[in-house]
Amino acid sequence: MKIWIDGKIKEESEAVISVFDHGLLYGDGIFEGIRIYGGNVFKLDEHLDRLYEGARAISLTVPYSQEELAFFTRETVAADGCDEGYIRLVVTRGCGSLGVSPVRCPKASVFIIVGGIQLYPEEFYRKGISLITASIRRSTVTNVDERIKSLNYLPNVMASLEAHNAGCQEALILNQDGFVAECSADNIFRVRGGRLDTPLISSGALDGITRRTVLDLAAELGIPAEERMLTCYDFYTADECFLTGSGAEVVPVSRIDGRSIGKGEPGPVTLRLAEAYGKLVRSQKR
Repeated sequence: MKIWIDGKIKEESEAVISVFDHGLLYGDGIFEGIRIYGGNVFKLDEHLDRLYEGARAISLTVPYSQEELAFFTRETVAADGCDEGYIRLVVTRGCGSLGVSPVRCPKASVFIIVGGIQLYPEEFYRKGISLITASIRRSTVTNVDERIKSLNYLPNVMASLEAHNAGCQEALILNQDGFVAECSADNIFRVRGGRLDTPLISSGALDGITRRTVLDLAAELGIPAEERMLTCYDFYTADECFLTGSGAEVVPVSRIDGRSIGKGEPGPVTLRLAEAYGKLVRSQKR
């Protein structure tokens, strides 16, 4: 595993950050999770667009241009020799004193981790996964806007732990008004009457790159799609349901809170979109 950290490519055992880094101390930073297919970095420009937008939103100055960071990312992938894998690109506020103020951090820190990816077992793509609704609620945009992919992931971690303790693979997260936002690590879609729906970004969903890609694929396939406010009822009564994410790709959902979704197996719209997504990523391989 190769890690690029503040200008140098290092081995895993040599890649370290300071205990005074504000990303560690306060979760003060942003990140992107990016896939590698056939040695090619998938949707890199879109991921970097979101990274730099998030940086501007929290007044974090990335010490490299977007073009430079794209070059460093590809350079690290080449150095690692990774053909199929995952990139975690992180920008922290950098080192500072023991105090929450970001002005005490003179320069941001950047690191790029290139390694393998832990996907769901193949069985889950054939049979679907189970979800629970987490007790934790997504905070509103009056706090930190969920469009910022920040290092503050504790609510997601706790929701994921709830799912694990319930014997499920993922957790559905609602916002303060009771509308579905997303899952702990993925966006969520439902199919009803041949129509595709997904929660609004303003409901607390991350503006996921895979989410965008699936919406584009739906348009190409002639599948009507809409972003709208959705409740648990909308998912309980869905014909089909699936999750999307850079790591998960397109994974079917068979049960939510003990209720079978549709026939309790991947449906035709889910399978069409999963197939189209698979063709797209294979076409990106160099």
